[in-house]
Amino acid sequence: MSEQSTYNYRVVRQFSIMTVVWGIVGMLVGVIIAAQLIWPDLNFGPWFTYGRLRPLHTNAVIFAFGGCALFATSYYVVQRTCHARLFSNALAAFTFWGWQLVIVLAAVTLPLGFTSGKEYAELEWPIDILITLVWVSYAVVFFGTIMKRKIPHIYVANWFFGAFIITVAVLHLVNSAAIPVSLTKSYSAYAGVQDAMIQWWYGHNAVGFFLTAGFLGIMYYFIPKQAGRPVYSYRLSVVHFWALIFTYMWAGPHHLHYTALPDWAQSIGMLFSLILLAPSWGGMINGIMTLSGAWHKLRSDPILKFLITSLSFYGMSTFEGPMMSIKTVNALSHYTDWTIGHVHSGALGWVAMVSIGAIYYLIPRLFGRIEMHSVKLINVHFWASTIGVVLYISALWIAGVMQGLMWRAVNADGTLTYSFAEAVKATYPYHMVRLLGGVIFLAGMLLMAYNVWKTIAGQRAVDDAKIPAVSLAHA
Repeated sequence: MSEQSTYNYRVVRQFSIMTVVWGIVGMLVGVIIAAQLIWPDLNFGPWFTYGRLRPLHTNAVIFAFGGCALFATSYYVVQRTCHARLFSNALAAFTFWGWQLVIVLAAVTLPLGFTSGKEYAELEWPIDILITLVWVSYAVVFFGTIMKRKIPHIYVANWFFGAFIITVAVLHLVNSAAIPVSLTKSYSAYAGVQDAMIQWWYGHNAVGFFLTAGFLGIMYYFIPKQAGRPVYSYRLSVVHFWALIFTYMWAGPHHLHYTALPDWAQSIGMLFSLILLAPSWGGMINGIMTLSGAWHKLRSDPILKFLITSLSFYGMSTFEGPMMSIKTVNALSHYTDWTIGHVHSGALGWVAMVSIGAIYYLIPRLFGRIEMHSVKLINVHFWASTIGVVLYISALWIAGVMQGLMWRAVNADGTLTYSFAEAVKATYPYHMVRLLGGVIFLAGMLLMAYNVWKTIAGQRAVDDAKIPAVSLAHA
């Protein structure tokens, strides 16, 4: 069988396995730093303090766990929907090993204190250059595969993957522009309020394109496949795509309410954040309604439970975000645990759960199995994830609103009613519940690792799957 008549599953398999590995690592660090906020004696300095482990946690969960899930699914989806092998085996392999090297370098440099200090872009300039090389290779492989497709149509999931790849490239290049002063230190090319504006244009669109557009690509392929139903409305999916990618780009300034950023820029960020509610909920409804005629499958299919529940969290997060961007709401929520609760309802509820569902779909197909080793364990994992997320975000919602109210409470003479230390003490029980939620979610990931191991043990990996002779256009 010639290489041209087969799909490249090797790189998909590699990224899928590492998705599970880095998911456990990233969430374990998250549990550790949650514990450090409760028991300060767990801050072992200087390398394992909260300040150094927190950026390691965000990078591990977003770029290691989330990134590997996106590489795995996009490489799988683009081949299957284009009926074409990946553009270059060598470049695809480079994206895998290069991305793992980026992750390892992050795990070494961040605890050592080498950081640019920019949210979600803390890695220093030599690593930024490596990221650029990997990302350009990724783009060449992905778009090269689309160019050599055997069918005329480009499925909507590939639109979302493509927008995510292009936009993240632009975000990374602009925001990471820096002046190096040594191998481990550089200074931003921008200063003051311009630096803040560019950082949050990057920071919010890292959420918008890395953590939303890319994972919507996963949603638009894996929910119809697992449900055995066509997308509810293909027209709506195209409207969803264009409305989302246009609107998201302008929402970043809502991170800078009540700062030195010009008031008009803050207001534009708020306005576009509110507009975002429409395309976001349009996509959520489109995904959930794909189950029309197949609702009964939710009773017995835990993979579908993961995928559909993730959409529910996506809808909730994309309602909460625009609400928090309103200046009067933001005056209460900003700098509180409410913001962390919001981030994790998206990161754990949406990103992690849709990724987990997709990986459970992929693993058997990549190792020649009909299904995972234990469907019952997938079900247990689903409930562990759901309970963990709900405990986590509920605790932080309550803690955040309480913090905001305590911070702005004043006595009749204008003095503050509560000291900052009193507000910290009041959040203690909620941080305990947050830690419990995180531990339960992590336990679910460990169950997943066991299930994946039992599924692939003794199996021969499917490195090259045969491309169907009949194109989708005539299937």
